[in-house]
Amino acid sequence: MTASPLRQIPFTDATGAEKTLDDLGADVMLIVNVASKCGLTPQYTQLEELQRRFGDRGFSVVGFPCNQFFGQEPGSMEQILEFCSTSYGVTFPVNDKVKVNGRSAHELYQALKQTPDAGGKAGRVEWNFEKFLVGADGSVQRFRPRQKPDDPEIVAAIERALADAER
Repeated sequence: MTASPLRQIPFTDATGAEKTLDDLGADVMLIVNVASKCGLTPQYTQLEELQRRFGDRGFSVVGFPCNQFFGQEPGSMEQILEFCSTSYGVTFPVNDKVKVNGRSAHELYQALKQTPDAGGKAGRVEWNFEKFLVGADGSVQRFRPRQKPDDPEIVAAIERALADAER
């Protein structure tokens, strides 16, 4: 891994410990703002499939619960982790809740939101399950919430990022 300012931004994990993306030990990460009570919540299934498919190659999904979209993640961290585990068998890290938009948006999301999507649009996170693929070098690709995690475009981007990290 190369040092990248993005990968050094601190956040709080589910236990209350301060971490950075580099601390997670993965070369390539798919960062997703998640929610338990959203119409897109079934995307947890595809996210976990990606984790299982690519995890042994230096990849990790990284979840950040967010309650900014119609209160769709109201629970405590204990409730969120229990839901993820029992409902979807989630094995990837799910961290402490963050805000992704507005003045109090987490610093990590302030940085991620500068990346435009495939249509060239940067800025606000549209909804729960917006995805940011972070490469080992700190490069970022953005995928909007309705694009499913197992979409061929996302899978190909993960494979490219892993190949780049392996070089």
